[in-house]
Amino acid sequence: MSALPPCPNCNSEYTYEDGLMLICPECAHEWSAAASAETVSDDKVIKDSVGNTLQDGDTITVIKDLKVKGSSLVVKVGTKVKGIRLVDGDHDIDCKIDGIGAMKLKSEFVRKV
Repeated sequence: MSALPPCPNCNSEYTYEDGLMLICPECAHEWSAAASAETVSDDKVIKDSVGNTLQDGDTITVIKDLKVKGSSLVVKVGTKVKGIRLVDGDHDIDCKIDGIGAMKLKSEFVRKV
């Protein structure tokens, strides 16, 4: 079998090379072989304040009082947050906190439960 990556569009395993491009015969999607090698190693690992790896759906605990920008609300130490989503950016956790609503948090201020 070939060591070519599957099609990013339809996940077909029957991709083939044509010069510098990879082509899927099932959906006719074309992409650069160099770009496909970069995306494999581009996975970013997000860790909490003590070094545990975070994943989508994890439950976390806030380890520091956090002021909510634009209001007088404060997220207190020990607040549990269930069902987080990891996103790209400076604030890498997207979540919903009871009594406050949707928020974005930095992973350095939370701990995995």
